[in-house]
Amino acid sequence: MPVYLHQFEHELEEKFVTAGGPGGQNVNKVASAVQLRFNVKTSHAFDDEQKWMIRRALANRINEEGELVLFIQTHRSQARNREEARARLVELLEKALVKPKKRLRTKPSRAQKEKRLEGKAKRSTVKRNRSHIDQD
Repeated sequence: MPVYLHQFEHELEEKFVTAGGPGGQNVNKVASAVQLRFNVKTSHAFDDEQKWMIRRALANRINEEGELVLFIQTHRSQARNREEARARLVELLEKALVKPKKRLRTKPSRAQKEKRLEGKAKRSTVKRNRSHIDQD
């Protein structure tokens, strides 16, 4: 299911902070890193089932308040970090909302059964030959 940013853009909370990494002296002056927060619990963009799927798939990234927090500081510019954070959020939500395919049970073929039994018989003989031989 495709997720579009405009569906929940008004629910995003962005905070810009100074970041380490590339940028030289600029790093100490400009708040280029972005901290993006999206509250899954209170979101109106997704229904209850979708919220459950998101919380289950991203459980290790969601805090106690139900917020999904992304911290991006890979680029020197605030705009590029903001862009990447939003793209990554959409990507995470799309992956979380993919329903896994239901597994269809299949029976093993006759050849597979026979191969398994032959293997067991061969192993059995190997172990039987290892046993203590009676010397009369």
